[in-house]
Amino acid sequence: MRSRAILAATVWRRLGGGQQARGAPRRLGSSWPGEGRAVNLAELLQSSVEDEEPRWRRRPPQEGTVLLFPGQGSQFVGMGRGLLRYPNVRDMFRVADKVLGYDLLSLCLRGPQAELDRTVHSQPAIFVASLAAVEKLSHQQPSVIENCVAAAGFSVGEFSALVFAGALDYTEALYAVKVRAEAMQKASEAVPSGMLSVIGQHESNYNFACLEAREHCKSLGIDNPVCEVSNYLFPDSRVIAGHLQALKFLQENSKKHYFKRTKMLPVSGAFHTRLMEPAKEPLAEILKSTEIQKPFICVYSNVDSKKYMHSKHIQDLLVKQLVSPVKWEQTMHAIYERKQGVEFPYTYEVGPGKQLGAILKNCNLKAWKLYKHIDVSEDEEAEET
Repeated sequence: MRSRAILAATVWRRLGGGQQARGAPRRLGSSWPGEGRAVNLAELLQSSVEDEEPRWRRRPPQEGTVLLFPGQGSQFVGMGRGLLRYPNVRDMFRVADKVLGYDLLSLCLRGPQAELDRTVHSQPAIFVASLAAVEKLSHQQPSVIENCVAAAGFSVGEFSALVFAGALDYTEALYAVKVRAEAMQKASEAVPSGMLSVIGQHESNYNFACLEAREHCKSLGIDNPVCEVSNYLFPDSRVIAGHLQALKFLQENSKKHYFKRTKMLPVSGAFHTRLMEPAKEPLAEILKSTEIQKPFICVYSNVDSKKYMHSKHIQDLLVKQLVSPVKWEQTMHAIYERKQGVEFPYTYEVGPGKQLGAILKNCNLKAWKLYKHIDVSEDEEAEET
C-alpha cells in the first residue's frame, strides 16, 4: 500500500496542482480551474493505489521532505512574478478574483504596498502566492512533492498547508481566509493595538513583563488591558501583542526586562490574543459549511504544535488559533525531533519571504542546513543565469 504522502502528491498532480476534487462552494459562483472535470477523491485515490507498483519500500528519513508555509508580514510588492509561467498559476489568481472581488494578481505585482499590507488583502495574497509556489516546486522538482511527509504553516499559512495536504479545497479555503481576514481587520480597528517583536535574553521573563505592562495600562484607566505573548518564534525571541500603551511601556522599559531589541511590527492589531475574540464567530460559521478531510500527510497546528488528527480537530483549532499564541518554536521541535544519527529531511519554504528559514536556523541549525526557499518574485531567465 503506498504512503499517504505519495497519495497526496498524486492528488495534487492529477488535479493540476490542486484542482478541485470536492466541488467549489456554490454560494461563491466560482470553482477551481477545470470545472466539469472534477473527480471523486476516493475514486482517484483508489485508482492511484491500483496503478502503483506492488513493491513499495519504506522511505529513509533523509529522502522525506517538509514544506513550510509563511504567514502575514511576509508579503511584498512583486510577489508572484516568478510564478506566472507555471501551469495553473494564472488560473489560481483568476479564481481568487472571483472569490475576493478584486484583482489580487495586480495587487501582488504592482501594489501599492500600503494596500497589500492591509490584513484583508495580505492574508489572501500570501495564501494564493504560497500555493502558487508549490506549483512551481512541483514543476521544477516533482520528487520534493512526492516525498513530502509533513507540512506546517504560520498563522494564515496553516490554510495553505491544509490545502496542500488535501484537507481543504482551494476555493473553499480561500473563501474562509477572506472571511478570517475581514473579521480580523474589523477586530483590529475596534481597539488601538499592535504587535511587538522582542529579542530577549536568558534572564528575560516575558510573562512578568506583560503583567507589568498590563498594570501600567490599568493606571491609565484602561479596563481589562491585553498584553501577552502571541508568537513563540525561537529561543529568546517572542512577539508580544496587546494594547498600544502596553507595547510602548515595554519598549520604554526594555532594559529592565533584559530585552536586547524591540520592534513594532507593521500589522494593524493584536493577532493571536483575546482581542481577536470578535473574529472567532465569523470564521467558525464559515468552517461549519466547509468540507474538511483528514490530511494525507502530517500537518501541525499552531495552537498546540501537534499533528491534526481529524476534520473536527481542524475545524476547532483553526478558530482557536485566532486567540491563541502561535507555538512555532514548539512546532519546529516537534517536526525535527529525532534520535541522534538520524538524518534530517530537506525543508522547503514555499511562499513570499524567508522568515521561516531564519527562524528554523535559530531553532535547529542542523535542519536548516537542508533548507531551501522557493522564490516567488524572480522570472525564469533570472533564475537560470
